[in-house]
Amino acid sequence: MAVDKKGRKLPKGIRQRGQTYEGRLNFEYKSYTVHGRTIGETQKALTDLKYRLEHGMYVNNSKQTFEEWFHVWMNEYKKNQVKVGTYLSYQKYYDGMIKEPLGKKQINSIRGDDIQKLYNNWTKDGYALSTIKIASAVLNGCFKQAHKNGIIERNPVKLAQLPREKAKTKKKAMTKEQQQLFMEYAKDSYLYNFFAIMLRTGMRSGEMRGLIYALDVDKKARVIHVQRTLKYENLQDYEIPKDVEIPKEYEDKIGTAFFTDVPKTATSLRDIPLTNEIEKYLDAQRNYWRFPVEKINRFLFCTEEGEPLSRERVQGEINRIIGRIRADGYDFPRITSHIFRHTFATRAIEAGMQPQVLKTILGHSSLAMTMDLYSHVLPDTKSEEMNKISKAF
Repeated sequence: MAVDKKGRKLPKGIRQRGQTYEGRLNFEYKSYTVHGRTIGETQKALTDLKYRLEHGMYVNNSKQTFEEWFHVWMNEYKKNQVKVGTYLSYQKYYDGMIKEPLGKKQINSIRGDDIQKLYNNWTKDGYALSTIKIASAVLNGCFKQAHKNGIIERNPVKLAQLPREKAKTKKKAMTKEQQQLFMEYAKDSYLYNFFAIMLRTGMRSGEMRGLIYALDVDKKARVIHVQRTLKYENLQDYEIPKDVEIPKEYEDKIGTAFFTDVPKTATSLRDIPLTNEIEKYLDAQRNYWRFPVEKINRFLFCTEEGEPLSRERVQGEINRIIGRIRADGYDFPRITSHIFRHTFATRAIEAGMQPQVLKTILGHSSLAMTMDLYSHVLPDTKSEEMNKISKAF
């Protein structure tokens, strides 16, 4: 039996290396090594190693950086699993919020307190909680897969706490008076029909901007097929999946591009009833720019040059209209394109539309989302409804 320099017997698999000890273990035709300052410490390390190997918990102490693993995760696990917009969003959050503080760190050196510090710094930098939650979800997915693959012992995101959520400000739909005032001032806008249809369908901005008349307006079935959403991203430094086509005519000089994606959720793929009034606005828009050549795949809502609309351009037009309203002395709140969707839902509820029907039209993934709208609207109409009941006595 082998002994160390002091004549003490060395257990099987352990030998002395200078002033320390080395333990060796063979498992499934591979050799593994541990080190310790004493015989007892080395024995414990060997016992722990054996347990981890036998229970699938062994972690290879590699020097892989977080950035290296992130790219592996994106290309091997996300590229064909998520929508194009989601894929690009992950890359955007990584580049803007994660890369600098964590990118060059060895992935197995990142601890829960590193993630906590990151959350705290994001909060100090003024990031909204919703933004922090998305970035955290990207981190969690990346580390979760690393843990599954045996690259790290534990997911550090699970050891950190997100900032406390502040009380949510309820989204306020436009009142009927505000709605009428806005549309009155929007009459000279090239997006007048856009706003009118949003108010009558509750479609999302990206779904509206992605409409193609020949493919989506079905006059025979009397429906609008909602089957795509238009997105606009900075693609300059992103690794785009091979199966994604970015039309050259939609690329500009700084590496940004428009692309179409499937709508937000599976239930977002839907048909919206085509009323005579909605048809009138769709037809008016089709003839608005009077293009010499009508392309079958041109987006219905576009610029005078036939180019797609970005979300920012739509918001810019909303702001311009509100600016004119305020300049004439009216008090008008700041609104986004999403408020038109919320306003449609509010008018539908006020008109007595059933929750399940509204859920289908809005493309909500759950009835709970739709019922949440009812909880916002109904308190405002309680007095009116009670007065109706009083007349029955």
